[in-house]
Amino acid sequence: MPPRKKADVWGAAQDAAMRLHGQDLQVSEQAERERSQRTALPLEQIQDRASDTRQLRQDHVEQLAESIAVLGLLEPLVVDNQGRLLAGGHRRAAIYYIKESQPEAYQQHFPDDIVPVRMLTFNADDDPEKALQVEISENEKRRDYTPAEVRALADRLRSAGYADTPGRPSKDEKRLRPALEIIIGKSLRSVRRYLTEEKPVQLGQVSKKTALRRAKVALEQWASALENGETTAPERQLSKRLPSFLELIEKVIERS
Repeated sequence: MPPRKKADVWGAAQDAAMRLHGQDLQVSEQAERERSQRTALPLEQIQDRASDTRQLRQDHVEQLAESIAVLGLLEPLVVDNQGRLLAGGHRRAAIYYIKESQPEAYQQHFPDDIVPVRMLTFNADDDPEKALQVEISENEKRRDYTPAEVRALADRLRSAGYADTPGRPSKDEKRLRPALEIIIGKSLRSVRRYLTEEKPVQLGQVSKKTALRRAKVALEQWASALENGETTAPERQLSKRLPSFLELIEKVIERS
């Protein structure tokens, strides 16, 4: 067999071995998740691992605390069978921050200091390599929220005073989309798409006025998001014409 073909065979064998190894890891992770138990622990009993060297960002902790104070803890902390933290360091720090700064919200969401956790079946001190794998896996695999779930979260945040307005925020203003970006782990562009995505409206289901109002809201949201992201030349051209277009839509609505 020519040398080149031998190399090809060897490379294909290596690729196959890597794929099998990756599949084995996925199966192992899935089995561990299925064996895990959803439960709750007192906050003070959730401890760090001896080898834990994660650095927390205070700004991220405070932003998470704001959303948890409104929505509660959407994703439980992940611990080993001794209560040592495997994933959710920023969330735990945010819970402590709420306890100190917003005691009423803390008591509402964590009565008797009890925090929801997902407890895995192994001891992190006995298997630190597995603990690290769980940490990486849990931090990479964020739950995928549906557009409907994101819009429901947005409504709850709006009720708590979060604003979805264009321009720079005022000093004490809570901005809706950056908060959602942190909560669901997606980019601002994805958040914008989730908020504006609606089921297609069938002809005759809504009035012309309702359809125009929905279009106006969607365009205003699009203009707001445009200020926080990269734009194309056509988007910039449209944004310049948008105020007059929105004014025209409003006139049509008033006369409908």
